Amino acid sequence: MGATKTDHFTERQNQIAKIAKALGHPARIAIIEYLLKVNTCICGDIVNELPLAQPTVSQHLKELKNAGIIKGNIEGTAICYCIDEKVIEILNDYFSKIILTVTNQKCC
Repeated sequence: MGATKTDHFTERQNQIAKIAKALGHPARIAIIEYLLKVNTCICGDIVNELPLAQPTVSQHLKELKNAGIIKGNIEGTAICYCIDEKVIEILNDYFSKIILTVTNQKCC
């Protein structure tokens, strides 16, 4: 059996790519911005904040959760979502290294 394309890259590269892919839709960015704005776990209010149907919002939440960007806790019959700070730290480290490299680099 052949190797998948992701096998040729480091675990960190695959992790960053998975996170970046999940961030690649404006509805997901809007969800993250809303969670940051309210600064608490949200159960049902997200659907009211976006111009999308509930199943579509649920799919975007699923993608964000699968990438580890948000985490969800079950409270009664609802799932409450909030930002996973560990993934934000991973992104911060990644982009900080890029910024540091680029600012110290002599480019053509």
